[in-house]
Amino acid sequence: MLFRSRIIVPAEQKERLLNHLLFSLRHRGRVSAVGLPVHGLVILAGPPGTGKTTLAHGLADQAARVLGDPSLLFVDIDPHAFPSQMLGESQRSVARLFERTIPDLAQRGRPIVVLLDEVEALAVSRNGASLETNPVDVHRATDAVLAGIDRVSWAWPNVTFIATTNRRDGVDAAFLSRADLVEEIGPPDREIGRAHV
Repeated sequence: MLFRSRIIVPAEQKERLLNHLLFSLRHRGRVSAVGLPVHGLVILAGPPGTGKTTLAHGLADQAARVLGDPSLLFVDIDPHAFPSQMLGESQRSVARLFERTIPDLAQRGRPIVVLLDEVEALAVSRNGASLETNPVDVHRATDAVLAGIDRVSWAWPNVTFIATTNRRDGVDAAFLSRADLVEEIGPPDREIGRAHV
């Protein structure tokens, strides 16, 4: 009940997010990739402290309840663990995540929600990468994320990604273009907040 009563975002936004997550987990595998390309990627964007990560957890919990499937697996990825000072290591770490770790979990057949929290640290805007941040490695790591999202979305329809970002302009445009749904999460509205106290 946490999702319905404690996460303070407009009710219609909660419903839209939950309905999309349920559609992705239940039906995405039956949708033609040509007719309606659905990547199984939702992005929650907004300033820090607006509850994006909590909302992602609540969505996964509520989806498990609605599906009647307590085996739904929630995987929380820390993108800050991937960047490396060693040239090419960030790319290899990201590739392992999408080529081995997530597929190993997905092949069990359980529905999986993967949280990519603060995704701007993982899918860095290649247009905004400065020379000081080792742009070759940044480009390669971002390329690995894009290829990984594509690979997982087509091979494993039981996997849905929820990405959060505090800086939408810091996320690569190609990553944003793969999102099925991008929701702006703002500070709680005073009226909505009063109703939940």
